[in-house]
Amino acid sequence: SMASPALLMRVVASAYSVAEKAATIVRNVMAAGDLGIVEKTGANDLQTKADRLVQMSICASLARKFPKVTIIGEEELPPDEVTEELIEDGHCEEILKKTCPAQYTGIKEEELVIWVDPLDGTKEYTEGLLDHVTVLIGIAYGGKAIAGVINQPYYNYEAGAGAVLGRTIWGVLGIGAFGFQLTEAPAGKHIIVTTRSHSSTLVNDCISALNPDSVIRVGGAGNKIIQLIEGKASAYVFASPGCKKWDTCAPEAILHAVGGKITDIHGNSFQYNKEVKHMNSAGVLATLRNYDYYASRIPNTVKQSLVP
Repeated sequence: SMASPALLMRVVASAYSVAEKAATIVRNVMAAGDLGIVEKTGANDLQTKADRLVQMSICASLARKFPKVTIIGEEELPPDEVTEELIEDGHCEEILKKTCPAQYTGIKEEELVIWVDPLDGTKEYTEGLLDHVTVLIGIAYGGKAIAGVINQPYYNYEAGAGAVLGRTIWGVLGIGAFGFQLTEAPAGKHIIVTTRSHSSTLVNDCISALNPDSVIRVGGAGNKIIQLIEGKASAYVFASPGCKKWDTCAPEAILHAVGGKITDIHGNSFQYNKEVKHMNSAGVLATLRNYDYYASRIPNTVKQSLVP
């Protein structure tokens, strides 16, 4: 008989289905029209009914299947009873068929940490910029992002009636990443993707020092990594503290699975063990290729302003 799939592959296969369920919840909340918006720390830090329901769905579904895994979600929610209709029990068969990389076959549940951003790009969601929105489920082991799922609930939403909405991208270090067409940015062009709603003098000074050919301003860390892996941008640069571990864990795993690189502005890698502070206080620098080119051009004034 076949040995049962390794824990990591079971977690990723479940996370895939859980993310698809999450996308359905996101679309249903939007379609119903009452977003239930709450300001957390201010007008740029919002929470909606979708953030709340999706986090409950993801965390409860994964905790039920993998009770000893640590799951850390963005939203501070009261420990409500989660209704059965929020539970997703399925998994993606195709993922279970992949061979788990040898270095991850012995992982135990209590060694995994799952970082969840139920709705990355909430501000954009409330403003109707729906293609910016992603659901992020990142899986870490030994403090390192090793697997991730990114769902774009509104992928294709401008393709008109009858288009299939949404897609799920997933990746595991040592296997690769799937659900999109890996494309490199145009050679010799420096196209920088950065924040849309969290701009500052420092953010802009850092970008102009890189002398870009163009700058794309979009919401969501998940969305920015997608710009890199689909060749629409050559670097993701954010010289500011605002980004958190649940923003970067899933995107990092997918970017690293296809040979890209993400660090803070100083070049330090992110740590994802359960005790780590949640804030990525020294910003973000990510590329699919040519990381060193951008890293070497970050001004010292910017580095001095951002303390890891």
